[in-house]
Amino acid sequence: MTNTQTQIIERLSSQHIETQSWGYVSTGTRYKVFNTPGTPRDVREKIDDAALVHELTGVAPTVALHIPWDRVDDYAELADYARSRGIAIGSISPNLFQDDDYRLGSFTNTDARIRRKAVDHALECIDILRTVGSDTLSLWFADGTNYPGQGNFRARRRYLIDGLHEVHDALPEDARFILEYKFYEPAFYHTDVADWGQSVTICEEVGPRAQVLVDIGHHPLATNIEHIVATLVDRKRLGGFDLNSKKYGDDDLFVGAINPHETFLIALELVAAEDDADAAIAAAAKKVLYKIDQCAMIEDKIPAMLRSVVAMQTAFAKALLVDLDELERTRVAGDVVRSNELLNDAFETDVRPLLTLVRERLGVAPNPLDAYRASGAQEVRNAERTGTPAGW
Repeated sequence: MTNTQTQIIERLSSQHIETQSWGYVSTGTRYKVFNTPGTPRDVREKIDDAALVHELTGVAPTVALHIPWDRVDDYAELADYARSRGIAIGSISPNLFQDDDYRLGSFTNTDARIRRKAVDHALECIDILRTVGSDTLSLWFADGTNYPGQGNFRARRRYLIDGLHEVHDALPEDARFILEYKFYEPAFYHTDVADWGQSVTICEEVGPRAQVLVDIGHHPLATNIEHIVATLVDRKRLGGFDLNSKKYGDDDLFVGAINPHETFLIALELVAAEDDADAAIAAAAKKVLYKIDQCAMIEDKIPAMLRSVVAMQTAFAKALLVDLDELERTRVAGDVVRSNELLNDAFETDVRPLLTLVRERLGVAPNPLDAYRASGAQEVRNAERTGTPAGW
């Protein structure tokens, strides 16, 4: 069945794309962090920028926080501030990689004192999550080794699972954690959660509220990410995404910058899952978190974030054009060419007029980037935000 234009507009109008506080600050590479005019100086200014992105797009109502980058004395007050700006605080990420104690690992460290410190920090973030009304703890571990012989793979895995059991059991009943994976960097021989299989097997051992987070950039070249997504959805363990794009590795470029066709194919798997006849799969697919996770190294921060939100809207609009019933008929008939043609026709469709109708319904500008450029908001930020910009 082909979705009607009204149905597509309805679904796109209810999209929820989360931006991240660290996407608005000074970032860079190991070699240089570039500062740009108007960069936020504190977490409230990060929230202001996230609120502006939501105001311009209508589909970015939450902002993720990273602790201690976004640490404040009163998180309830911070949540109130976000609400006063028209958004809410979303997922919470503990920082388990920038403390000197974590040089040889956090949850997987051989030193019990350091493992305790790392778990306690995750528990602190659960308290913050509870205070601000979030339901998602987003976990990434830099833990791993750089040389053969440096670590005991099985012992490190046991340490990690033991710590995650404690985190899982401390979560509020309606909350979850999502476990990210990364096959290299900063550990170059092995990482303790190296791929989706490592992540999902750990989650399945830890408990029902442990799910997998897929970072688009955390895969070897030529990995079929949409296949991974389909598998995780089928197991009801896909918790969310860190959305970006890459050319070589964990490049953290804005969404769709390199391979928009891949973004479309990932969106198609999720659209199909939301319509699955299995109610449990459909329900799980509808709870997936779409979080932007990009590193604006040389580009202006708010335009880059707007570009990513628009790219996700575009990918899902094209995915919703695919007639899934017809696609299944061509698959059953073994019509390989027609099956591919159905996808290609949708991908090559210009959905900008459709997205204009979505934005009209949401009461926002037809083109968020043009509206931002014409608003003068960047010039105001450049003039007002003097002093030291926030960064990593």
